[in-house]
Amino acid sequence: MESIYLILEHFLSNIANLAIVVFEFIGVGIIIYSGLSGFVKFLKKAPDTRIYLAKGLAMGLEFKMGSEILRTVVVREWREIGIVAGIIALRAALTFLIHWEIKQEERADESHEHTK
Repeated sequence: MESIYLILEHFLSNIANLAIVVFEFIGVGIIIYSGLSGFVKFLKKAPDTRIYLAKGLAMGLEFKMGSEILRTVVVREWREIGIVAGIIALRAALTFLIHWEIKQEERADESHEHTK
């Protein structure tokens, strides 16, 4: 019975580690794509550049935060859990600030459109 438990634990650990790498890769890819696309929009002087870039960064951070949450499955020591919790808190704060900035930009755009 204990060998089945060890096999399942090893299987879960491998699946979680694979998912962590995939989510990290997706998050980084989204951030890079959003940054490059945002730069192109900036060069074209598109009015929605800031909102576009902020939404892309927020989406990338959501994937990276998902990978950190999965990382809590495979950590074994309290020190590691503390580090992961700190990373999650920082990424959650960044995501919150980016979403707040998106709302502020959208409100500014709406008020700008109403004054036209």
